[in-house]
Amino acid sequence: MRIAQINRETAETKIDLALNLDGIGTANVDTGCGFLDHMLNLFAKHSRFDLRVKCVGDTQVDYHHTTEDVAIVLGQALAEALGEKKGIERYGYMLLPMDEALILSSVDLSGRAYLNCDLKIPSYKVGDFDTELVEEFFAAFVRNCGCNLHIKQLEGRNTHHIIEGAFKSVARSLAGAVKINEEYKDEIPSTKGVL
Repeated sequence: MRIAQINRETAETKIDLALNLDGIGTANVDTGCGFLDHMLNLFAKHSRFDLRVKCVGDTQVDYHHTTEDVAIVLGQALAEALGEKKGIERYGYMLLPMDEALILSSVDLSGRAYLNCDLKIPSYKVGDFDTELVEEFFAAFVRNCGCNLHIKQLEGRNTHHIIEGAFKSVARSLAGAVKINEEYKDEIPSTKGVL
């Protein structure tokens, strides 16, 4: 079973997160931030990962710590659930339309952290969520799961559509990358022999 459960508590957030890479896309998410909940719910649906997240954070300040810390724990959970990464496809990509927005993402579960987030988000806020936190989320996720992630906006004018398109695209890319290839299910997909 490719699952992980992580509890993390700091002076700013308390997080309980469970992840199943071989799920059906069910989500039970409560971060205290409605927009982040929406993104994580659709992330689970489009990755087909089962995801449970409970976060109590200092949302009276803003959503920065909640967003970043949830991404830290999600990245750690993905890394733990993948284990040695035997038999995974390793690479995944998706070109995803979301109404007028068109988002390309590509991931390599290489063990090396690198993020290229090329989103041109027109508004500073969507609801009460600071849109600069989108890049913070993906940066924290990448650092903690150890992957290369490229996200590029090819089209888009609506802030909500651009961000939603990014989360859906990354979810689909990750779904492809974690998939087990039966032809080499006992091999690590690297000439180094380790990822």
